[in-house]
Amino acid sequence: MASANRPLRVFVVAAEPSGDMVGAELIRALRAANPNVEIAGVGREAMAAEGVATDIDLSALSVLGLFDGLRVWRQVHERANACARAAAAFNADQVVLIDSWGFMLRVAWKVREACPGARIVKYIGPQAFATRPGRAKTLARAVDNLLAIHPFDPEYFEPYGLPTIVVGNPALERDLTGDGAGFRRQHAIADDARVMLVLFGSRKAEVERLFDDFADTAEALAKDRPDLRLVTVVAPSVAESVRDRLASRDTLSGMIVVGPEERLDAFAAADAALACSGTVTLELSRMGVPGVVGYRLGPVAWTIAWNFMLKAPYVSLVNLAAGRELLPERLQNRAVPEYLVPEMARLLDDAEHRRAVSKALVETTKRMAGNGEGASVNAARALIDLGPK
Repeated sequence: MASANRPLRVFVVAAEPSGDMVGAELIRALRAANPNVEIAGVGREAMAAEGVATDIDLSALSVLGLFDGLRVWRQVHERANACARAAAAFNADQVVLIDSWGFMLRVAWKVREACPGARIVKYIGPQAFATRPGRAKTLARAVDNLLAIHPFDPEYFEPYGLPTIVVGNPALERDLTGDGAGFRRQHAIADDARVMLVLFGSRKAEVERLFDDFADTAEALAKDRPDLRLVTVVAPSVAESVRDRLASRDTLSGMIVVGPEERLDAFAAADAALACSGTVTLELSRMGVPGVVGYRLGPVAWTIAWNFMLKAPYVSLVNLAAGRELLPERLQNRAVPEYLVPEMARLLDDAEHRRAVSKALVETTKRMAGNGEGASVNAARALIDLGPK
């Protein structure tokens, strides 16, 4: 553990692409706040680019829901053990677990066994306000502190004795500047052409469940709109799957497929988006790109969620903040062309409506961001102030 003779040692774990990005931002902020902090961890490409690389592969854990998680149950436990052992070998003072509720809970249990003297900090808690309020009690037993991203989070977690610090939402602090005109030139898209993003998700299970309906929707819209250009941005974790599926659809042979390096440029070039629910919808909202949100769970998981867990009126944070459905949500059995095509058609064909929604999205996300220096800076300072256990 830390002493006056050595700097704070922070071990960061991120399992999914979105968490990896948050981890990279936190690492940069920690070094800026205190250059002497020693950092190690387990993540992906973004954290590796910050010099925190690992040979522990968490890519197979890009799953969602209990029943999807059962497919990789053995890997979950093996990787959780590996993360805990790596934290112990690093002699970590703090272990920061980012998002990914189910996996990180198991990592927390293993860390408690492997290095009991370390402070375990969860960064981004489960959405107790929306589903499974019991998770707040479970988390309070597993970790020492929570860095929360919603201003209303403390009221759900602190009653169970979990000290909670609100640091803000990382997605609201990022520079989302993109070169839309340059993207159009690069991909030979006419200035007056309409561009529709089709975002299938960053998890394999999301692609499996949404691809066909999203693809059918895109085909139906493009058929009646000769000027419409379709663009998809694929995460490395699902790139092969998406490309293989697109290759089997001749009608989508003209879809432009790009990777993360062109992500913001593609967003800036877009008129509207059909997107899997997730952080990306908040980013698109900040950039003023209106869209429709789709999502689908397995049938058993959905039945349980619908009947016992879902508490919030919307799944998209921007809709919750606005108190209305700025982004139409078409979930489960409604995430099909029958419901998706009309909503997307209105956005593509009615420029006045599109502009009004775009303006409302930007205004709402500005209110959500509030004041301050951003989540990563706030989180870094909180970790340094907390210090060792």
